[in-house]
Amino acid sequence: MPGAVRARFEVLDKRFARYGGDQWLQRLHTGCRWTEGGAYFAAGRYLVFSDIPNNRMLRWDETTGAVGVFREPSGYANGHTVDRQGRLVSCEHGNRRVTRTEHDGSVTVIADRYQGHRFNSPNDVVERADGSIWFTDPSYGIDTDYEGDRAEREIAGCHVYRVDPGTGEVRVVADDFKRPNGLAFSLDEQQLYIVDTPRKHIRRFAVSDDGRLSGGEVFSGCDSGVFDGIRLDESGRVWAAAGDGLHCFDPDGTLLGKLHVPEVVANLTFGGRKRNHLFICASTSVYTMRVNFCGGRYP
Repeated sequence: MPGAVRARFEVLDKRFARYGGDQWLQRLHTGCRWTEGGAYFAAGRYLVFSDIPNNRMLRWDETTGAVGVFREPSGYANGHTVDRQGRLVSCEHGNRRVTRTEHDGSVTVIADRYQGHRFNSPNDVVERADGSIWFTDPSYGIDTDYEGDRAEREIAGCHVYRVDPGTGEVRVVADDFKRPNGLAFSLDEQQLYIVDTPRKHIRRFAVSDDGRLSGGEVFSGCDSGVFDGIRLDESGRVWAAAGDGLHCFDPDGTLLGKLHVPEVVANLTFGGRKRNHLFICASTSVYTMRVNFCGGRYP
């Protein structure tokens, strides 16, 4: 089919043998510099994603197949999520903040400082069921002018933060990362998986009722490139973006298999009416395929 490449599932554990779907990856769009942060809106049947170096966000329409500009400039936006009220929550490298796009199109700043100091460059974000916003803050957007604006750090480290849904208070929940990146809650939200990209691993934390983290053992390591974005499927398996595609891990940490993609993968999300459409942001392109499993209800 036009714009498609052959899909290849690599089975590394027999538990992965039942995973599959279309025999091809459909390329929805190409010609970007670095795609990131796909977020699917079921009500409108469209996907929003970032083209970070080009300082824009794009929108793919499922009903027509058309791709157009959603926002430009975008503040060098990177990761996104859709909150439980159907609003877009975004990490903006250039503006060094986390924002929410309201239903009327206006933009609300969720957080842009910690203890009076500007963040480095918020990277990826998720929402918990209590309405709290959790995000990672490495320094990729201020290291160079490629994915943001070169600047000095105002905060010494690269941390993981939580924004209280009631007070708006910003709290550091993890401060021992080199550069935290993708993050995702377990299906019951009792655990939080966080990528530390330079260290090439994913860590897993226990989450208390008041939003504090404990533990933090290494859950899995990366054998191709580095990890970036992560999402969970309906069975609680962790899908991680890597150098050769998507890596799938059982909750016990075993690498079950891979979905090989022809470009380095940055992020992924599930969408479609049944959440069985896999959307993959990979270097210059965005791909999709229908699979025989579904994503977890929320990222």
